[in-house]
Order: sequence, then structure tokens, then C-alpha cells
Amino acid sequence: MKAYVFPGQGSQFTGMGKDLYDNHESAKQMFEKANDILGFRITDIMFAGTEEELKQTKVTQPAIFLHSVILAAVKQDVLHPEMVAGHSLGEFSALVANKTLLFEDALLLVSKRALAMQKACEINPSTMAAILNLDEKIIETICAEITQAGEVVVAANYNCPGQLVISGSIAGVNTACERMKAAGAKRALVLPVGGAFHSPLMEPARIELQAAIQATVFHQPICPVYQNVTASAVSNPAEIKNNLNLQLTAPVKWTQTIQQMIADGATSFTEVGPGKVLQGLVKKVNPAMEAGSI
Repeated sequence: MKAYVFPGQGSQFTGMGKDLYDNHESAKQMFEKANDILGFRITDIMFAGTEEELKQTKVTQPAIFLHSVILAAVKQDVLHPEMVAGHSLGEFSALVANKTLLFEDALLLVSKRALAMQKACEINPSTMAAILNLDEKIIETICAEITQAGEVVVAANYNCPGQLVISGSIAGVNTACERMKAAGAKRALVLPVGGAFHSPLMEPARIELQAAIQATVFHQPICPVYQNVTASAVSNPAEIKNNLNLQLTAPVKWTQTIQQMIADGATSFTEVGPGKVLQGLVKKVNPAMEAGSI
């Protein structure tokens, strides 16, 4: 079975999508529609903006979503997903690819998500850190102990064996990094991100986004989506909607997602969108698995 996966935040680059805009009339129309929906010309920033401009949350998330979804639309003759998944933000792209969400509806949700997350970051200054080569149980235990002591820090992204990202208050994450290095982690590296994504500190954003998600029509998908929250195949629109709302404060179970997709019959993985991060993670989960990109 062919599995298609869609990247999340961090895959952006200047010039992303310009070849699609220049060479495909259908892509140009979708980009221009996106400019109208968002109320600013995101294409100007995607095609020629600075790295700093692309890092703005209100730009980054819609930009990555647009690159993935428009690329998938242009390649629809060869793209026939039998199962889909997306890493964090990429789940919205996956839900357009499997026809759960209309392009316009998903873009509005992505824009609202980005703005809500930015606000939550301003309410609670916070951060994330990548922990390399330390047992997941040790990481989870250290996070729980620090949280019980009064700071917030949780396991946020289970990216692949040996790579887990933690998320929480600045003091909580810094303390966790020191304790995890002492416990044998190869590296504990604070990441240049705007805040503690996929942690309880995103609760204000989850509440803000909930109403928009509930008001959006979710259609019957053409194939299952493996959602970050459950790491299992979901085809029921109401269940997909509920899991999407929980995603902001819950961990991204990417390792478990890939393992489950393989167990359910995935024979190849194709990454659709900017960058090649996800195909690399697939190979780390299962080195024998075929993985590539469009």
C-alpha cells in the first residue's frame, strides 16, 4: 500500500512553491485564492521573502501547508494515497489529500491555528528541546518529576527511535536538558522555536481553535488518516475532528504512526511538500522501508 506523508513546521525555505506557480496554471490559481483568503500576499514572502519573514508563525504554517497541498494537486494523476499522515501541521495537508477537508476550509483552519499558537506563546514564554539517544521511559520520567515540582515539561514529538523532542516552560526545559544529559543523552539541544508546541501550555490555542474546527465540515475520507494523537487509522469524520482538536496539546506520536502504517500494510512512503525530513525519519524507524519524496 502506498502511504503519503506531509511535513510540518521547520521545512520552509525561500523560493518554496515558485516553480509550481510559474509552471502550472492550476497551481497559480490556488496560490492566488490563498492570498485572497489570508488577506495578504503570502506568495511574495514564500517566493522572495527573507528567512526571518518566513519564520513568522502566521506565514510559516500556511506556507508549508500551501506548498504540500498545491504540489499534491498538481501531481494528482500520480498521487493515489491508500493511507496518509502528517507531522503536526502536516496533518491538515493530509486531510486535504484524503478529501476530509476542502482546500479553502483547511487553509482557514491552518491560519487560525498559527495565530492562536502565536498568542499562546506570548501568554506563556516557553520552548522545546531535542533529546538524542536516551531511553523514552527515562525522558518521560524526568519530565514527570520536573512537572510535579512545579514547572511544565512533557514529551512532545516522538520523531524516531533515538530522537524525542520535549516541550514546556523555559526553566522546565532547561532543567530537563541538564538532567537528561546527566542521565546519558548524547545531546539535549534547545530548539529555535516560538513556544512549547504539543504541551499543556498550548491549551489557550486549543480552546481558541476548537470552535473553528467544530464549525468546519469534515467529509468522509477516501482513505484512512493516521493521526498524531492516536497513531492509528481513522476514517470517521467526527473522530478525525475530535483528534485534530486535541492535537495542539498532545504529543506527536510519529514513530508509533509509522510503525502502525507499516503493520497495516504500507509498502512505500512518499513525502509531499518542502524538505526531506519525514522520509529520513521513516528510514530510521524501518531502514528497509522504501521512502522518497515528490
